[in-house]
Amino acid sequence: MLDIRVKRVYEPASPGDGTRVLVDRLWPRGLTAEKVQAALWLKEAAPSNALRQRFHHDVARWDDFRAAYFAELDANPAPVTQLLGFARQGTLTLLYSARDEEHNQAQVLREYLLKHG
Repeated sequence: MLDIRVKRVYEPASPGDGTRVLVDRLWPRGLTAEKVQAALWLKEAAPSNALRQRFHHDVARWDDFRAAYFAELDANPAPVTQLLGFARQGTLTLLYSARDEEHNQAQVLREYLLKHG
C-alpha cells in the first residue's frame, strides 16, 4: 500500500513527510524554497491554468473539477509516473497552498495516484 499524504505547504515540514513535492501550478505566496522544503516543484502535475481558473475553489464545481483533472492526468502520464516512483520508495507528501483542506487538487491527485499505483 502506498503512503501518500497531503499537506498544506504553510504547515511546517516534519520528518514523517518523507519526500515532499509541491504540486501547485503557482509558487505559494510569501514562502521561500527553504521554508517549503520540497524535493521538487512538479507544476506539471497540477491542474492546467484553465481548469484551475474555471474551478476557482467553488465547491459546487468540485465533481466537475475532479473529473476534468483526472482526464488531464490521464493525458499527461509523465508526472504521475514520477510521483508514483517517489511513493514506491517511501512516504510521499503532496504539498498544496489552497486554504480548503478538503477540496483542493492535491486531494484529487492523491486519489488518482492511489487508484493507479
